[in-house]
Amino acid sequence: KFNHFMRRLFYYSCYIFFLLNLKVEIYVLILIGCLLLILGLIGCVLPVIPGPPIAFLSLLLLQFSSHAFSINVLILVFSLTVLVTFADYWLQIYGVKKFGGKKKAALGSFFGLLIGLFFFYLTPLLIIIGPFIGAYIGALFEKKSSIETLKIATGSLVGFLGGTIIKICTCIFIAILFFKKIY
Repeated sequence: KFNHFMRRLFYYSCYIFFLLNLKVEIYVLILIGCLLLILGLIGCVLPVIPGPPIAFLSLLLLQFSSHAFSINVLILVFSLTVLVTFADYWLQIYGVKKFGGKKKAALGSFFGLLIGLFFFYLTPLLIIIGPFIGAYIGALFEKKSSIETLKIATGSLVGFLGGTIIKICTCIFIAILFFKKIY
């Protein structure tokens, strides 16, 4: 399925190349930029890959072409990327603590995320379920009741999903800037 996707991406890229009558160097930069955007969107869901910073690289790549951005736009998008990257890590811990968890629940959420990443090949849902279960187990170590533990685990899930949504929105914004600039 991935090979089919890459083949179609190549065909569409060739079509765009002939349609826009671009030079080969610009075509290669645009193709690499599109691949960086796709990798950035994948990184929004997989916490191991920093999605927005990789998507930002696609904008930097355009600086080597005639489709360059102003320095003000690059500084603004870079600032947004750094802010979103830090907010993503902070939101999950904030979700745990806001819903009543302490240090052990936050650590459990973190380790649950790592275990979910390690066993990602079994099912992609482990990335979402891992922090939930980790926060639940961590809250059990804090001697919380079962209702409080479930609430804390839900806070971990809310924080993780909130961070993921913010990263996806940022990558879509970067992709819009990228495609507006080349068209």
